[in-house]
Amino acid sequence: MQGYLPIIILILLLIASSIRIVQEYERGVIFRLGRCVGARGPGIIFLIPGIERMQKVDLRVVTMDVPSQEVITRDNVTVKVNAVVYFRVVNPVDSVIKVYDFVKATSQLAQTTLRSVLGQSELDELLSQRDSINQRLQHIIDEGTEPWGIKVSNVEVKDVELPPNMQRAMAAQAEAERERRAKLIHAEGEFQASQTLAKAADVISMNPATIQLRYLQTLREIAVNQSSTVIFPLPIDLIKPFLKMATMQPESKEE
Repeated sequence: MQGYLPIIILILLLIASSIRIVQEYERGVIFRLGRCVGARGPGIIFLIPGIERMQKVDLRVVTMDVPSQEVITRDNVTVKVNAVVYFRVVNPVDSVIKVYDFVKATSQLAQTTLRSVLGQSELDELLSQRDSINQRLQHIIDEGTEPWGIKVSNVEVKDVELPPNMQRAMAAQAEAERERRAKLIHAEGEFQASQTLAKAADVISMNPATIQLRYLQTLREIAVNQSSTVIFPLPIDLIKPFLKMATMQPESKEE
């Protein structure tokens, strides 16, 4: 029995070395004497020692930052742009046998595509139509990584860094635009006020007594401020009766 003990231990070691455990989010690509025989998992996988080997591939979504790229837009403005790419492996076999390092390859493809797409866009388009640019980037990168078994689900341009002189120019442009809108709003208010005043003048002209009432109302509004001195001119019509009485009294005395 003791003579078989080394053999039993050797067999147990071979069995232990042939067992692999693959997680739920992984797949194992199996190579048998250098030839790919497919992907296995998840769970326990038995390999033939010395004949088969396995390479694990993670199927979870990878979030990859694209380094900041200096791009010259179509209207000759130099900007620095960085982005983030979301992708995952959908074909473990292709991701192993068709590309050396699919993460690095996807990163390099994303950088070149970012410079190419943004170089064909103008600065205003880059700032205002971010969604359409993201969709173009996602479509182009996904087409490039499809033969590698990689699916690019989303691409987002995170930050656009403008040169200082361009920032000052855009700030001046925005301030001028706000002033233009303020002047238009003020002019529109003046126009509407003039129309209302014209209608009010037409109503007042139909009854002259309303002019006197408006005159008295204006005096009342001015008199609210006690520091103001109001000079109130009397209408001639109010004074004429008193003048007549004054001229008639001396004539009666002489008689």
